[in-house]
Amino acid sequence: MASENIYSLITIDEYAVTPKYVQLTNSIVKAIEKGKLEKNYLLPSINDLSFELDISRDTAEKAYKHLKRLGVIGSVPGKGYFISNTDVKQPIKIFLLFNKLSTHKKIMYDAFVASIGKDAVIDFYIYNNDFALFRKLLTNKRDDYTNYVIIPHFLEGGDKAHEIINTIPKEKLLLLDQLLPGVNGAFAAVYEDFEKDIYDALEQMVEQLSRYQTIKIIFPDYTYHPKQILEGFYRFCNQYAFNYEVISKVKKATISEGEVFISLMEDDLVLLIEKIIETKLEVGKQVGVISYNETPLKKIILNGITTISTDFHLMGEKAAQLILEKSTEHIAAPFHLTLRASL
Repeated sequence: MASENIYSLITIDEYAVTPKYVQLTNSIVKAIEKGKLEKNYLLPSINDLSFELDISRDTAEKAYKHLKRLGVIGSVPGKGYFISNTDVKQPIKIFLLFNKLSTHKKIMYDAFVASIGKDAVIDFYIYNNDFALFRKLLTNKRDDYTNYVIIPHFLEGGDKAHEIINTIPKEKLLLLDQLLPGVNGAFAAVYEDFEKDIYDALEQMVEQLSRYQTIKIIFPDYTYHPKQILEGFYRFCNQYAFNYEVISKVKKATISEGEVFISLMEDDLVLLIEKIIETKLEVGKQVGVISYNETPLKKIILNGITTISTDFHLMGEKAAQLILEKSTEHIAAPFHLTLRASL
């Protein structure tokens, strides 16, 4: 008979992006590792589990099937499910915290999960660039994680983020996408060098840009994008004597012949393209378009949009590699220019 305390061993976190069946699986495995569930321990029925945890029957059944595939539990018709193996070792337990899950962040996530291996347990959270939620998630985190992988981007309030991150043991920390000033100690990182990346990318296309008089970058006032992008942009324009302008709102932007636009965000890119179509100016000849972050659709839109982009797949792979090797190395992710008809 299952202990009445079995449910105290199971944690379902509504904030986590991790599927509930995976959270349920992880809780049972964790309880076995801590010796709180012994071999032949009789587990609750699927119906009881569903009722007590307020989860769907399908979720409970999926968790048990997953545990059976792992060789952790067995079942006997008419008797139910039981712990069949307590020799369970899952040494890598990762707290994965993303600011958002955009198309390119999903590429990074998929590469990370594929590279870290099936034996790793990953609890995945998204804080939507909200510092208050970021702080809450890290403050209330469990203390049994072997690794913390964090993307630190905020709309506001992020000036205190380093204080929270510094509470994490540095041998467990990996900063992803951005190095954050104030985070001290020997920790791992796979990051973008935002100022250098945009400067180098623009320098690579200086011949194409020379056909235009003005470069305009769309950089909203309320954004999580690092200011270092603007610093690299200013440095390039001053170095090569281009007229330039920073646009905070696409809807209010004027579009004239001889201008090149750099769009950081996908929503702004859509609005920009709509405005260009209204002007009837020819993209790639009378007006240029450059977009941040490569996605498959950009190969097709307007006969191809020129992109400057980090290799997000490689970032995910490298992050997993650093964890598996227990390395505290800092790796700058490569940044690529893909020239297409829009320039």
